[in-house]
Amino acid sequence: MQSINVKSEIGRLKKVLLHRPGKELLNLTPDTLERLLFDDIPFLEAAQQEHDAFAETLRNNGVEVLYLEDVMAEVLDLSDEIRDEFIKQWINEAGISTGLYKKKIYDYMMQFKDDSKVLVLKSMEGIVLKELNYTKSDSLVDLMSDPSKLVIDPMPNLYFTRDPFACIGNGVSLNRMYSVTRNRETIYGEYIFKYHPDFKEKVEKYYDRYNAFHIEGGDILNINDKVLAVGISQRTEPDALELLAKNIFENENSAIETILGFDIPNSRAFMHLDTVFTQIDYDKFTIHPGILGPLRIYKIEKGNCRGEIKVEVQNSDLETILEKSLGIDQVELIKCGGEDMIAAEREQWNDGSNTLCISPGTIITYQRNTKTNELLKQRGLKVLEIPSAELSRGRGGPRCMSMPLDREPVNY
Repeated sequence: MQSINVKSEIGRLKKVLLHRPGKELLNLTPDTLERLLFDDIPFLEAAQQEHDAFAETLRNNGVEVLYLEDVMAEVLDLSDEIRDEFIKQWINEAGISTGLYKKKIYDYMMQFKDDSKVLVLKSMEGIVLKELNYTKSDSLVDLMSDPSKLVIDPMPNLYFTRDPFACIGNGVSLNRMYSVTRNRETIYGEYIFKYHPDFKEKVEKYYDRYNAFHIEGGDILNINDKVLAVGISQRTEPDALELLAKNIFENENSAIETILGFDIPNSRAFMHLDTVFTQIDYDKFTIHPGILGPLRIYKIEKGNCRGEIKVEVQNSDLETILEKSLGIDQVELIKCGGEDMIAAEREQWNDGSNTLCISPGTIITYQRNTKTNELLKQRGLKVLEIPSAELSRGRGGPRCMSMPLDREPVNY
């Protein structure tokens, strides 16, 4: 069995990667919210309870749940050399430039060397100055700093496991993310795919975190084994999509023939393609009403020569393009909030369109999006609602919080 096998958005979900929110949320403050890409500070205990309910819903429906922190800990347990390599790279990528503080932080992290999971969780949590063994007389900066100063920022967005990398067929796009804050998250994917025995040398790599252009997993949707959809958004550049396309088409193990580039508005509400558009059944999609306006879609195919692509603008409406891509007669687009624009805007803010399909017609949603959930039930969908008062403060829904690793094939 392939270690990664994701060729649709709706095939029965067999294995998924999550991250349970941790103490990184405790290092959020009003002054750091903008830098760390949060609008509010979630209550950690409640967020963890909500996330546990999400994981339990998955397990109750036959999905194997893996946790990023556990998989990464297994990597560090492979050897002392890998652990040391990770700690030093993590320190450098956190922006620590002085030899004095590189040593202090390395020594601090080494106290967790006998418990790799604790070490991984601490790398996600961040470090405050008072945690380190420091003497104010050693440094002017330390003398002038508050003991509660963040020396290394936390990674509070990590519970949105969808974004740092994306599974495409039997391969992966290890992403270069839009912000410095989130790009640090991709270090875990690098080590997992480089060293973990379940993934090492078993996964095709279509993009690398060291490439120059930004791309994020929330913009990547597997329509089927032949068609991939990618949002060109605030956080995914056209340059990245072009490079991704070339790498996919050049790989002899990839079955993808067409990539559809969706040019979506550059705004917080339309952050990623999956915040406005997700597939939930063979012929059904949830959408933000705003995406039904003028939308430019680019059809990208393999060029005549190696390393070349062909691009053409699609002038059809969204329904026609999806019907053609799926090879079906008709698709149904279900609007977030229905025809009520106030409900649409409110529930879109709380990720009413960001659903996780775990089998055709069965989806996980946030329970707070009552209007949208009712519409979905009326259309015959099985809607599994999870609590989300705190999780939703991070501006991401069930799809954002999950990285499918294995899905069953879908036959139309």
